[in-house]
Amino acid sequence: MALRFLILAFAILAMASSVAHASDPSQLQDFCVAINDSKAAVFVNGKICKNPMEVNADDFLFQGLNKPGNLSNPLGSAVTAVNVNNLEGLNTLGISLARIDFAPYGLNPPHTHPRATEVLTVLEGTLYVGFVLSNPAPGMKNKLFTKTLYPGDVFVFPEGLIHFQFNIGHSNAIAFAGLSSQNPGVITIANAVFGSDPPINPDVLTKAFQVENKVIEYLQSQFWYNNNNN
Repeated sequence: MALRFLILAFAILAMASSVAHASDPSQLQDFCVAINDSKAAVFVNGKICKNPMEVNADDFLFQGLNKPGNLSNPLGSAVTAVNVNNLEGLNTLGISLARIDFAPYGLNPPHTHPRATEVLTVLEGTLYVGFVLSNPAPGMKNKLFTKTLYPGDVFVFPEGLIHFQFNIGHSNAIAFAGLSSQNPGVITIANAVFGSDPPINPDVLTKAFQVENKVIEYLQSQFWYNNNNN
C-alpha cells in the first residue's frame, strides 16, 4: 500500500511539473538573445539565438516606459508592450511587461492572452477590472469576477480568459502588467470577431449572436482600433 501511495505521489508531482511548464519552456542556458530576422532559415518555438560572444548589455535594455501612450483614439487607452519582439533578451525567459495608459473613461477592451497569465498593478487612477470564466456548468452562465482597483492594488487575470480594464475616474490612470510569457499574444474580442480579414461569413455571426443580418453587417463595417503598441 505504501509503495502505491509513493508511486501516486510521484505521478502527481510529474503532472504538476508538466502543467507548470505548459507555457514558455525553461531556458537551458544563461540567456538566448533573440535574432529578429524574418528571413532566418531556422524556425523554433520562439526565436533563434544570437551568438553569445556578440551579446551585450543593450540586448537586455528597453527604454521608454516612463512615457505615456497616445490616448487620442476611440478607446482612450494605449498599451505599450515590452516583449521578445522589442527586447530580444527576453527570449526563453518566460516573462514580459506592459504599461497601460487610460484617459478618463478609457477602456482596454475585452481581450485574451492565449499564452500568459497577467498580474496588473495600478499606479495612478481608479480602474474597474474583471475576467470571465470558461466552461460554465450546464444551465449556468460564464461567471464574471470584477473589482475596483486603486493605486497600489494588484489583480490577476488567469491565462487565456477574457478580461478588461476600464478607467472609471475623472483623471488619467496608469497601470503596469507582468505576463508569464516572452510573447503572450493578444486577441481583442470585438476586433477578431467583427474586424477579421477576410470577414467571417455574416450568416455565421447572425446565428452565433442571434441578431439580424443588418446588425452584423453594421458591426463588420466599423473601424476596429488596435490600442496595442508592440
